[in-house]
Amino acid sequence: MKSIKIISILILSILFFNFTLKQDNKPTVFMVGDSTVKNGKGDGSGGLWGWGDYIGQFLDTTKVTIENHALGGTSSRTFQDKGLWNAVLNKLKKGDYVLIQFGHNDDGPLNDSLRARGTIKGIGGESQEIDNIMTKKHETVHSYGWYIQKVVREAKLKGAIPIVCSPIPRNDWKEGKVPRNNKSYGLWAKQIAEKEKVTFIDLNDQMAIEMEKLGENKVTGTYFYKKDHTHTSAKGAVLSASIIINQLQKSTNSLKNYILKDPKITLPEKKKVYLIGDSTMANNNDLNAVGWGVSFPAYCDTTRIEVINKARGGRSTRTFDHEGLWNEVKNQLQPGNYILIQFGHNDAGAIDKEKFRGSLKGTGDETQEVVLADGSKEMVHTFGWYMTKFIREAKQKGAIPIVLSQTPRNEWPNNKVERREDTYTKWSKEVAEKENVFYTDLNEIVALKYEALGKEKVNVFFPKDHTHTNLEGAVLNALTVAQSIKKLKECGLKDYIELPK
Repeated sequence: MKSIKIISILILSILFFNFTLKQDNKPTVFMVGDSTVKNGKGDGSGGLWGWGDYIGQFLDTTKVTIENHALGGTSSRTFQDKGLWNAVLNKLKKGDYVLIQFGHNDDGPLNDSLRARGTIKGIGGESQEIDNIMTKKHETVHSYGWYIQKVVREAKLKGAIPIVCSPIPRNDWKEGKVPRNNKSYGLWAKQIAEKEKVTFIDLNDQMAIEMEKLGENKVTGTYFYKKDHTHTSAKGAVLSASIIINQLQKSTNSLKNYILKDPKITLPEKKKVYLIGDSTMANNNDLNAVGWGVSFPAYCDTTRIEVINKARGGRSTRTFDHEGLWNEVKNQLQPGNYILIQFGHNDAGAIDKEKFRGSLKGTGDETQEVVLADGSKEMVHTFGWYMTKFIREAKQKGAIPIVLSQTPRNEWPNNKVERREDTYTKWSKEVAEKENVFYTDLNEIVALKYEALGKEKVNVFFPKDHTHTNLEGAVLNALTVAQSIKKLKECGLKDYIELPK
């Protein structure tokens, strides 16, 4: 028995050793470049991604390892000056791959106090001696081609396989076309690749072709953001990566042997933003009664978040809970979701007759038993009790509540827009403060905007009654909500809000 155990241990040890050896022998695909290869920490901060963050999904990672060493803000020069290339070079072994893409930042000044990252244009051997204002060091600056060639040659000396890419195009359009850089960095990258007899991928031209097929309106806001013409969204990064993969498949480069036949591309899951409230937030399918929740997505980065409007016309906090509408939303909530809560218009209704939707006033624990029209009984609580319930149960699900006071009505006592600062606005704020959640006084902020516009203009917003706005009024209210969220300190949702310039 003892000998059998020893043999078993030896077999397992040999298998483990062979597995480890096989893992160690796996080629690594290294990426070096700027923020269009890896943006920030590569975690999608601000919705920006580099193609290096997604190219691994196209490759068989059981057979190759992926390491993205790109760094935003670097040029072909500063990537080396900072020691970033040496860190990769020291790890390179025979059979590894190095994907190289620079150019976006090489056009800057050769010497300044801000970044000092520019390179001499072209691929020549000219150089310039400088005393770097930023680093306080003496430095010899070379051409863009010189730096790219240095990376290629040093990689080849280690037995690695360099692949040079031209820089992705910027989301700039002229008469329906995307400008190329085939007379500058794209050309120079190609020339070095040809000179060194390594694979060249004209990412610039090939991506521009795909962008033009899609059209400017489709590309902007989906593959690039309106606010940024250089850095891609997740979909833009996947597009860039897919072009590299397609070009590799047409090449003789051995990296194509590791490309998956049917890759499953996983994009970052969108964060969800739920809206709960009444008709002043809801989609009422009525052009004369449009809730601001209908227009709110226009001020959100919907490539990264999904706005789910669960507000329902005619509901108070009480009926939203009693009818099961809250449970429906609660059961969908996931950690990291946001939930915007706004009630108050219908809570002042009758408690024990007619629509049976009124809640008790205040934020206390008082209750009142009510016999409903069908003979069943309901225990009615205060407005604050229901608001607290929504907040606490949302937090238990890991969601992030944001409380808003209700929109003001088109009523002007003493030539001032009606506030409810002593009732529902006050109670909403009290609950938010007690539960330590985000709060914005929509009632007050919109009222001030109405007063600035004047009665005559505001009357146009309310064609049906004094409570519900048309689309124009809904747009104003939605914009106000977006602006208010943008001002909430430490509220992550503000990073997904896009305000018009």
